[in-house]
Amino acid sequence: MNKKQILLYGLAAVLLAILVYIQFRTWRNFDWDKFLSQLDNIRWLHIFHAVALIYLAYVMRAIRWKIFLRPVRRNASSIRLIAPTIIGFTGLALLGRPGELIRPYLIARRENLSFSSQIAVWAVERIFDIGAFTILLIAAAFVATAPKRLSYYSSFREAGMAFAGLVFGLTLAAIIVSRSGEVLAQWVERRFAHLASNLAHRIALRIREFRSGLDTIHSPSSFFSATAVSIVMWCVIAVAYKEVTHAYGADELEIPQTQVLLLMGSSMVGSIIQLPGVGGGSQLATIAALEHIFDVPKELAASCGIMLWLVTFVAVVPLGLFLAHRERLSLRQLSQESHVAEQSGADPSAPAASS
Repeated sequence: MNKKQILLYGLAAVLLAILVYIQFRTWRNFDWDKFLSQLDNIRWLHIFHAVALIYLAYVMRAIRWKIFLRPVRRNASSIRLIAPTIIGFTGLALLGRPGELIRPYLIARRENLSFSSQIAVWAVERIFDIGAFTILLIAAAFVATAPKRLSYYSSFREAGMAFAGLVFGLTLAAIIVSRSGEVLAQWVERRFAHLASNLAHRIALRIREFRSGLDTIHSPSSFFSATAVSIVMWCVIAVAYKEVTHAYGADELEIPQTQVLLLMGSSMVGSIIQLPGVGGGSQLATIAALEHIFDVPKELAASCGIMLWLVTFVAVVPLGLFLAHRERLSLRQLSQESHVAEQSGADPSAPAASS
């Protein structure tokens, strides 16, 4: 772990400590026995169903990545992409941000493609994720009737508009990079070379990579196919959230499906502050949303928030570790190799990282 990562983790730990302190100051009368007793009421069939839906979402991610690979690997197999996808998300769950690049690194190696091209696909994938979730959030906020019953309905609409603004900005940036990416990259190199030539070169490299990633959307059919898969995938994830809340059999957690999107949004925002293998921000944001937006008792909100994190983020780990062991892969070594490749611009080597 380098100094930059240590600094970032230290900052994340401090922020999480502050958030935990603030949260528990409001829980001075928190009943730990009542919190633990919530597990007795869980209907585990719904939890297993939620986990199955999350695994289905990973399969859909592999299908979408295959769509992105069509211009360079028309015969790429979605089935071959499932294992790298699951191993990659396992690395993210266990290692935090250092594990983010494992997935594009493994796919690049498996399909014999440049790592930079798959980093670009990974960036484009993020835009489709945010865009698909925003479409569902806007539809829920402005069309569905259930969210209008929330006392925080105005905040729901504001969140939808904020996500829409983000998608608009990302789309505008993508259009600019697609049309004038090389000109923009050269301008960055000239403008900032006297300040930090290495940094200017890396920024320009990322611009060029992102531009090449946009080439994955090579036709209207590819765009609409990727969009459709993304929307269906986020619908599946939303149903998984609903299954977890429904598993408790508590009236306070019988949240309408369209309102669940607000809960998902809070989890996405909270995930910005994460620690490896621990999470933190996602759980706290989800618990806060359950307690303050949906008026769920604090003990029940804490239990459900942690369960949602386990199902949507951690449940992939057992299968991911099994697949990594079967393929003799070390997640930590893969993480190190991917970051070295990213910084040097090198392509992944053929030999696998032994565990």
